[in-house]
Amino acid sequence: QVQFGESGGGLVQPGESLRLSCTASGGVFSIYVMGWYRQAPGKQRELVATITRNGDTIYADSVKGRFTISRDNAKMYLQMNSLQPEDTAVYYCNAPLTIGSWGQGTQVTVSS
Repeated sequence: QVQFGESGGGLVQPGESLRLSCTASGGVFSIYVMGWYRQAPGKQRELVATITRNGDTIYADSVKGRFTISRDNAKMYLQMNSLQPEDTAVYYCNAPLTIGSWGQGTQVTVSS
């Protein structure tokens, strides 16, 4: 399976920003749809945002207007603005239509 890796998480205060990066094995960015997921302790993993090969994007209602997903020829990114405590989770990247191996994720903690 395709392997994924995430980076860029950290501890921030409410209202601050983070930019997450996703790297994957060869071929994954040729997949039609790529996406960011997150999982908070005790909760199910949820799909945060998706982006198609031609740049069309969809966002979960909880992050719409605050997060921006993007991709280039090597990586996928998630710009996270106006972070709130409820955004605290481990963030993962993957391909929703062709799920590959999950990476370790990157921890995002939003706390005052």
